[in-house]
This record gives sequence, C-alpha cells and structure tokens, in this order.
Amino acid sequence: MKTLRFLLLAAVLVLSYTVNAAAAPVDCTKKIESFDFVVDYSGSMMMKNATAKKAKVLLAKDIMHRINDAIPNQSLNGGLHTITPNGTMYAHGPWDRARMHTAIDKLKGSFPIYGRLTYMGDSLNQYESFMSSMQRDAAIILFSDGGNNMGADFVETARQIYASQRDLVIHVVSFADTEEGEANLKAVAAMHPAAQYVRAEDLASDDAALENFVIAVFCGKTESVIVLRGVNFAFDSYALDDKAQGILSEAAEFIKSQPGKNVVLTGWTDSRGTDSYNARLSRNRANAVKTFLTEQGVPASRMSTVGKGKSFKYDNSSEEGRYMNRRTEIAFD
Repeated sequence: MKTLRFLLLAAVLVLSYTVNAAAAPVDCTKKIESFDFVVDYSGSMMMKNATAKKAKVLLAKDIMHRINDAIPNQSLNGGLHTITPNGTMYAHGPWDRARMHTAIDKLKGSFPIYGRLTYMGDSLNQYESFMSSMQRDAAIILFSDGGNNMGADFVETARQIYASQRDLVIHVVSFADTEEGEANLKAVAAMHPAAQYVRAEDLASDDAALENFVIAVFCGKTESVIVLRGVNFAFDSYALDDKAQGILSEAAEFIKSQPGKNVVLTGWTDSRGTDSYNARLSRNRANAVKTFLTEQGVPASRMSTVGKGKSFKYDNSSEEGRYMNRRTEIAFD
C-alpha cells in the first residue's frame, strides 16, 4: 500500500516521502550507497550557538544523533570525519547505527576558540581523495558555520570537487552566524540541484524538518507522493479547522485526478486516554476526513476508513509530538 502522509506544513503541496525520523528508522527505497558526516572542527565551531546556548559542535552532535537514529535500515557505508583540523572518528566502511552513535559521542566542544584557525578549503582538498573511494551514489553531510579565514577558497574548492567527483552530493547543515559564512554555505549548496541546505536549529528542534532532510538525503523516489501538513486535530476532537479544510480541498483534487484508485483513510490519536476511547476517536477522525472529501466531489464508494487508535509515531511526551500523532493518513489501495 502506498501511503500519503498528511503532516504539518503550511498548506503547501510538495512531492516527497515521509519518515518517522524522530522515533524510528524510516523504511524507504535506497537512494545512496554511502554517506559521511563531515564536521567543521575549527575554533569558531567551539563558540556558542545563540539559540541552543551551547557550542556549535555540541549542537552538531545532537543533530547527528537524531539523523543517525532516522537513517533507514539499509546496507550502507558510513563514516564520521572532522575537517580543520582533519581527523577520523568513524573510519568509512559498513555503517552500524550503534557504532556511529559511539563515534559521534567522541566529538568534543572544549577546544580553545582562539588558535584553531579555519582552513575549510585546504581541509576539503585533503579530503577529496577519500571522497573518491566512497561507493556511489554518495552523500557528504557537512556541518559548518561557513567560516574560512585561512588557506584556499572554500567555495572554489567545493566547485572543484564537484568537477572531479561524480554521483556525489554535498548537503549542508548550517551553523552560520555571519553573512560571509552563510553566503559560503549557500553557495556550496547551490552547486547541486539535489543538495540540501538547512539550519542547524531546525534539525535540532523540529521533527518535521528532520524528516524532510532524511528523506532528501537517504530516500529514493519511486512514485510521486503528496506530503501535506496541517490535517491534525485538537485534543479530544475530530473537527476539521479552516487550515485542514484548505489542505483537504487540495487533496481532493489530487484524489480525483487518480480515478482508478481507491483510497484508505486511517485515523490516529495521541497516547492519552483509554484504548477503547481512542479507537473510536480515531475512526471519527477518519470519517470526518471522508465526509469532507465527499463534499468536495470524491465518490464515497472510493473511500474506506480505519481507526488505528493510539499512535507512537511521534514523541507523545511533547505537545508537538502529540499534535503530530493526532492525524489522518491517506493511502491509495
């Protein structure tokens, strides 16, 4: 069954997969054969991130743990390296989730800020020969604030890497806190149409942003899937608010464009309340979506509803996670 997940986005249609990044590994088709976390280990990364109130490199550790938890259960090669200065935390080879977590924990945020100059261009030049050994397709996930105050030009080095390396994409997790650093990182991300540029703060705190990043890096696309965010429900409610109705109007048009396919609407709740009550509430949520789609011209005969009750897809200990769990999923059968 091909599932269309309706998640939290500002009523915008995009094509993608969805993934339970915050809670468990995703199951999706394989996009790459190898990846490598590449961490800027310069003095500026020892400075505090203004939002997280901790060293940027320590925030990078948190994010890498989150990404590592979400990587699909696939046979991949992986590694973890530092640049400026260059070092190896996880020698590139068969990826193991537990071993990668151990390697991530080896990163330190206690080095001096001053005296650790940033040779981003030179470090990437040294790293290029290693990139050639990565199985293709390959992904570099670069964690940096974009500073480059010594040596070869960072952006030009990245451009040369793309000229010599085929089937490799450099994704950027940005800790930039200067205009120059941000411009450098955005210039690198703009060199490949598949490259992702994302702010570190978003990956650290936003499950949806993490999902989308993992999808883009690790998940191949074998079909077009609508990802809609916003068809969620208030606590103990199956009423559709204005935002949800607007999103479902778009969904109705898509469903009507697939006249030969039947639709399964699956309702979920968060973990609060009894199992029996939540089973009934989840059915009501699925039926509320069915009723609205019927009013938009989707034949009721094409739709069936299922109430799954409690969901643990997202973290029920947080308000955001509980909100995300109170949802309806739409699948073509």
